[in-house]
Order: sequence, then structure tokens, then C-alpha cells
Amino acid sequence: MKRAVVAAILALMTACAPPSEAFAADTISFSDLLARARAPADERIAYGAGPQQFGELWRPSGEGSFPVVVLIHGGCWQADLPGTELMDYLAADLRDRGYAVWNLEYRRIGHPGGAWPGTFTDVAMGLDHLRSLAGPRALDLSRVLLVGHSAGGHLATWAAARPGMPGSSPLWKADPLPVSGAVSLAGINDLEAFRATGPDRCGGPKTIDDLVSAATRAGGDVYVDTSPARLPAPSGLVVVVSGELDPIVPPAFGPPFAARWSATEVTISGAGHFELIDPTSRAWREGIVPLIAGILKR
Repeated sequence: MKRAVVAAILALMTACAPPSEAFAADTISFSDLLARARAPADERIAYGAGPQQFGELWRPSGEGSFPVVVLIHGGCWQADLPGTELMDYLAADLRDRGYAVWNLEYRRIGHPGGAWPGTFTDVAMGLDHLRSLAGPRALDLSRVLLVGHSAGGHLATWAAARPGMPGSSPLWKADPLPVSGAVSLAGINDLEAFRATGPDRCGGPKTIDDLVSAATRAGGDVYVDTSPARLPAPSGLVVVVSGELDPIVPPAFGPPFAARWSATEVTISGAGHFELIDPTSRAWREGIVPLIAGILKR
């Protein structure tokens, strides 16, 4: 592992340990986050024909080539919850730090064509679409990092693991875009475990069943190509970050998945679910940002 990455992980652990300046116990909601003013993206670019098949590109000023952070939003994979706007705050912060950001939208449960396979194929298409953007926009595709939150954390680790996808799956695709790694922020990385014992904040087992289209795949293994925990670990670095006070994806789900993939797992003391995507939080500034820098450093 690169020395810069090791240092960044140590910084993340230090920032997330119980310090004398403790994190506030009052956690924020997505409504609190979205009540803040948001900067606009530089471009909205379609990667498919559907209304949800687009990404928003945030490009730093100056000359490239720019490393790329792909942001994948959460929202329980549900069409009636907020989308890319949840990640606008991180996108603006990362752009200001010199990263190009590709903030992906995708079809979700409730959208025509959402759930399996559409949700998954959209993320794959959106990620691979970076190949057509790289030259004109000076993007460095040798340095691409996936960062997802909650349901988007699941999709980030899933996308990182695409090279190990079973060839018999409709989701398999030859030559997926290589990535440097994935950072899963409160990600639902083991669908089976979350369906069995996860809280009902995302709709309980029904949401997982809807996501994997269990009703139309009766008799088949619905997790073999949808749950990162069932896929081989990718070659890039994977870091699983949890909030100690998270009621939506409790931190107990982090270590078992991280152990399965030999990934790094960190639980942030005093943080809830949405602090992990709040660029004003100490954990983001002092922990997650140095981690991203360490992974994407040449």
C-alpha cells in the first residue's frame, strides 16, 4: 500500500477517534443539509437517453489533467427521495480542492426501468461514460475514485467490484473502467445481512427485494450480481466509513463486510448518517479528505 494512503488512513482514524473536542451528539438530517445554499455544477451531461441517465460534472479551474471523484448519492435507492443534490456540497468542496467530480444520477425504485437491472446498469454506464469525457475535459482516468453514501455506498463498492462480476449475469460487461478504489460512507454493502437485520428506515426487507427484483427472479440467486459482499474484492483500495450514531446504517454492518474484502473500516465517534456527507464536519475535513488525497496521489 502506498505510503500516502497509509498516512491518510491514519489521519482518518485520528480524526475519528474520541478527541477532547468531541463531535456534537445532535446529528443532522438530509433536510438540514438541503436547507443550505448549494453551488451549481459546471455541466449536466447525459450518458443515456432516459431522464435519470445523467451526471453532473464539477471541473476545477485551470489546466488538467484532473483526478476524478465519482460521487454516488444515497436515498434508499428510492425515486421519491433526493438525488444528486445530496452530494452537491461534497462536489463543490472537492472541486475547490482541485478534483474533477462526476456526480451520478441513476434510475431508482419507482422510476421506469429502475431496480435490477436498470439501477445497476445505469451506474455502470455512467461510470464508463467518463471515457468519452476525459480528453475534451482534461480528466485523468488513471486516477478515478468512487465515493458513495448509504445506498450509493453500496453502488460504489458494487461498481468497484465489476471486474469480478459473473459472466452469466446480465450486469456483466467487458472492459469496465478501472478505478483506484472506493470509499463507502455508511454504505449498505451486504444486501443479505441488511435485509435480515437492518433497521426499517429504508423500508425494511421490501426495499431490498424491490432493488434486486426478487419477485421476477424467483428461484434464482438474486444477490450473486447485486450484493458487493457476494463479489470478489476489487484490486483497488476500499475503505468503509461508518457513523457511530447512525440509525439508518448502523456501524455494526461495517466490520463484517470490511473483513470479507480485507478492506479498511473506520467508525466515526459521535457522527450520524449525514455528517459523512457534510463538508463542514470535522470527519470530512480532517479524515475523509486526506484519505481521498492519499488514494488519488500519483
